[in-house]
Amino acid sequence: MKRRTILVLMVALLCSSVTFTSCIGSFRLSNKVLSWNKQVSNSKFVNEVVFFCFWVLPVYEVTTIADVLVVNSIEFWSGDNPLAENEIEKSVHGQKGEYLVRYKRNGYRIINRNTKTSVDLIYDKESKTWSAMAKNKPVEFMTFLDDNTVRVYLPGGKTMNVELSESGVATFKDLIERDYARLH
Repeated sequence: MKRRTILVLMVALLCSSVTFTSCIGSFRLSNKVLSWNKQVSNSKFVNEVVFFCFWVLPVYEVTTIADVLVVNSIEFWSGDNPLAENEIEKSVHGQKGEYLVRYKRNGYRIINRNTKTSVDLIYDKESKTWSAMAKNKPVEFMTFLDDNTVRVYLPGGKTMNVELSESGVATFKDLIERDYARLH
């Protein structure tokens, strides 16, 4: 009997180690409700009352269950969180100033904090192409041809295939720097 108990425990441990690896998710829906709750009032007491009401009603329980069963599952299997659009931000200090990079469902918005200008970078999964929005019109600048090569769209309608390696990118960079120096 003792041997059978150890065998059952070993099987349960093995199954749980395979089942529960790396699919935690970001709990975006629950965090959205909690963020909203924190901003209801400047008074921590009002926020606490709303929190308690949401706990009793059971708003938090429902959002957590929805995250666990639906939203996090979608995020795990597709790699995209359906509630993540325009929510993830990161500040980046570049050579020409401070930038805010916002994750969007299909790309990024980069905002120059000094000039308040922005550019949207859009990724089309179907064509595997990155575009920049210029005057509300997408301008393609790169398409993935395979895992090791991209096609880069140059001014004047020219294109160049670039190998995604250190030497391929260095060659492309040298070409761009030469063209820039020649024009300026």
